[in-house]
Amino acid sequence: MLNYKKIENIDIKEKFINDFSYIFYKAKSQKEYSEITFLCVGTDRITGDCFGPLVGSKLIELLKKCNYSNINVYGSLEQNLSYENINKIIKNINNKSIIIVIDAALSKKENIGKVFVSNGKTILGKSLERDKIEIGDISIKSVVAKDYKIAKYNFKALQNISLNVVNTLANIVSEGIFEAITKI
Repeated sequence: MLNYKKIENIDIKEKFINDFSYIFYKAKSQKEYSEITFLCVGTDRITGDCFGPLVGSKLIELLKKCNYSNINVYGSLEQNLSYENINKIIKNINNKSIIIVIDAALSKKENIGKVFVSNGKTILGKSLERDKIEIGDISIKSVVAKDYKIAKYNFKALQNISLNVVNTLANIVSEGIFEAITKI
């Protein structure tokens, strides 16, 4: 069972901010860029998969407070960015952009409620046994459920996640990104 107090713990947010800041700084030093693009992947029709769109909507609201003309956010509750339409968006991204992909993930039971940040591409479609799409310079994954290694069980797991858990994780990531980029 998921430990809700663990998810609400401020240490998770601080760890995320530190991890994201470090990896973002590292990516900036490896790539000349003029824009930052967030790809918030998922759909609002499946509770576990709405992590990306929730982060996108929250990030859009937070960024309205500042005048960042070089930050783009694709994927929100209003306009989902999913496996089906991501290739259209990818074609329009400036090649001088650092691409940060935000997506829900499935993993071992002990990783549920954790957020992982890594330098490198995200592989979309993996847990549902679809053709893989690899994209991004930075990957932010929030583990929302157990990976059963079988597509139909994974799909069912994503449908049966508490919206409160997904929303709490989305708050941690969106607020953490905002804090990190306003410090950098």
